[in-house]
Amino acid sequence: MDKTKRIALVAHDNRKSDLIAWVEWNWEILIKHKLICTGTTGRLVEEALARKKESHDNMRTVHISKLKSGPLGGDQQLGAMISDGDIDILIFFWDPMQPQPHDVDVKALERIAVLYNVVIADTRATADFVISSPFFGTHYTPITNNFSNYINREIN
Repeated sequence: MDKTKRIALVAHDNRKSDLIAWVEWNWEILIKHKLICTGTTGRLVEEALARKKESHDNMRTVHISKLKSGPLGGDQQLGAMISDGDIDILIFFWDPMQPQPHDVDVKALERIAVLYNVVIADTRATADFVISSPFFGTHYTPITNNFSNYINREIN
């Protein structure tokens, strides 16, 4: 993991305002990193950072990679990026009170993030701990799993 982190930002509809509030609170830290967002979340993050830029003349422009909306394949796109080693941190404010039509995609995304030892924050408190960690702004080498036994297993 380089000093500049690749941070995926995702939020269900009922949690988007929470994520945007968190982004606005932490914008000075986040603009130093690469942001990847699913659909609508990406647009809202972009708008929030544009508002911050208006009030801070010296703020650099932040490029946000926007994927498809979660239910339209964005969750799978993020999962593929995680399995390719292109995401360091997943901040996913999901809604525990509302069933989602793409719950299986959400579970698969969380599963692949755990499988590849990606930092995951599902709550604002956890996201606060992650962003304030001494590892956040430095080079960090996470322990990677070795899947060779699984890949080379005998199948009868």
